[in-house]
Amino acid sequence: MKPTPAGWPRLSSSVFYDDPRAAIDWLCQAFGFELRLRVEGEDGAIHHSELCFGEALIMVSGTGGKEPWQALYRSPQATGSITQASALFVDDVDAHHQRALAAGARVVREPVTNDYGEDYWVDRSYGALDPEGHLWWFMQRIRSSTDSAH
Repeated sequence: MKPTPAGWPRLSSSVFYDDPRAAIDWLCQAFGFELRLRVEGEDGAIHHSELCFGEALIMVSGTGGKEPWQALYRSPQATGSITQASALFVDDVDAHHQRALAAGARVVREPVTNDYGEDYWVDRSYGALDPEGHLWWFMQRIRSSTDSAH
């Protein structure tokens, strides 16, 4: 494969919110994303944004829109369901969990350590919903299979 454009990971994801401005602020405050770009229209609506978390990139924009595919954009709060979950590795999952709680995240699973066996890994993770109902998983690798290799 050819290299990706500078500053772009191989995979990025778009997340749609009824209130993208509030979502951007909340994701940065609660989960530690950093705003890289915000594109606003003359009407003040956010048409596109890019938030980074290490080398990860998500694009946040509003629901609806003028293009046929944009008319299909929905927030989980509009559908009453979760249609996607995103997972990110963090350095300290317990500290991240406390930050998210302080910002009002709805934790759906408290931090727990999962040992998948000596041939695999041990992770500590938790799950949280943002204000519009997107599901986010945050994980910390405790041990890799290579750590126990002889």
